[in-house]
Amino acid sequence: MIEHTEPVRADGPQDRGLLASLQERIGPQKIRAWFRHGTRVALEDGHVKVSVPNPFVANWIETHYLSDVAAAAEKHAGAPRKVVIAIDPALSGELRKRELDEQAKMVSKAREGHGRTRPAQADMELRYRLDDYVVGASNKLAYSAALAVTSNGKCPFNPLFVHGPCGVGKTHLLQGICRVASRTRKSGRPLRWRYVTGEQFTNEFIQALRHKAGDQFRDRYRGLDLLVIDDVHFLAAKKATQDEFLHTYNDIDAAGRQIVMASDAHPRLVGEFNEQLVSRFVAGMVVKIDPPDLPTRMEILRRKARGMKLKLPGDVLEYVAQHVKSSVRELEGALIKLTAIAALDGGPVTRETAMAALDEHLSRTDGLVTLGDIEAATAAFFGLTPADLHSSRRTRTVSAARMVAMYLARQHTRMSYPEIGKCMGKNHSSVVLAVQKMQTLMGADRDVQWRTPGGAKSMPARQVVELLGEPFVR
Repeated sequence: MIEHTEPVRADGPQDRGLLASLQERIGPQKIRAWFRHGTRVALEDGHVKVSVPNPFVANWIETHYLSDVAAAAEKHAGAPRKVVIAIDPALSGELRKRELDEQAKMVSKAREGHGRTRPAQADMELRYRLDDYVVGASNKLAYSAALAVTSNGKCPFNPLFVHGPCGVGKTHLLQGICRVASRTRKSGRPLRWRYVTGEQFTNEFIQALRHKAGDQFRDRYRGLDLLVIDDVHFLAAKKATQDEFLHTYNDIDAAGRQIVMASDAHPRLVGEFNEQLVSRFVAGMVVKIDPPDLPTRMEILRRKARGMKLKLPGDVLEYVAQHVKSSVRELEGALIKLTAIAALDGGPVTRETAMAALDEHLSRTDGLVTLGDIEAATAAFFGLTPADLHSSRRTRTVSAARMVAMYLARQHTRMSYPEIGKCMGKNHSSVVLAVQKMQTLMGADRDVQWRTPGGAKSMPARQVVELLGEPFVR
């Protein structure tokens, strides 16, 4: 769970015993890149608090190391501990260029499939169910499409492509589909299904090439009744992997079987996607999930509070729902903070208590659009990762993407120039110059130019801003 929090001392203590346990699990290189500089890990009030400098590091740790942190904490403390990831831009001063570049290199290495191959999640416990999905105006169409996929009859569309910003329930929906599939039989046999991320598919494909196990890889995927791929935008700029996925897609589709995918961006806004893949994606149902509206946020809070055994008055839930708007993760983060307050005070949480406890949190997260959303969309469009935007690399593509992200951050968030610079590892003058350059390009009707593995590309600056900015216009 990710929340924003009040500033902490950048020189505050790390829990060395907990870090030692974590290093045993993930190794010294990953500890050095993600947990030594600009990140603080400590046991607080019965939970593990991981304070990080920006949304990218928060999402990367949550996606790749959350279970490792929880296991290390349980070993260190002798009991299970909930993990809370808190975004604190005050910590960004500790991130040196060397660490930023190391993070970018590790992400790039993972994208090319050289990282540790993780087990396919089809073989792991699924965390979510469709029965627990809170349906509202922002996700009703996506939920209805998921039900159509899980119905006994033939689904009227293939593929289903779900997109939207981080933390709005895409993974919940995909895993819910798979949980139904795990109980479904077809022609007297269990349904053959598989849930993987784009990264896992890439890693498995690279490993198959290395070990000359292409036939086994193809057998594993092309005979499926249901293939579900989360974060499919990870395949951007990977020609060989996309070619293999295209063949896999064609085989599954030709046999009348189902494919479901999720991405942070619309398929046409993911840079370096094979045009043949894009045409197939948009031929099915492409549906967007927006941040939850007020009634949906209220219901999410009620269910989450019940699950946490947290008794909160209706006016407290209403206050949180009215002010925490961007994602389910933000709502969970707010509840975690109120849980800690209730445990410390030993009394009921009132509206006044909630206002005081969440004041700093709300000042940092006010508004529906976050810098993390903008970085994810921009990086996907240019065929990069958010880590590239935070690195010191100055290639034409990275520089163009960074410039666009900074401009969009000024247009669609309430962050100041210094705040944007701090979160992205740059000084405020770099942000000012980037915004001014974008304004100049747009005013003169000039192009943004960048390079791809297939050669140079360009697009009018105004069109880039309109394409990438459209999801953030409320």
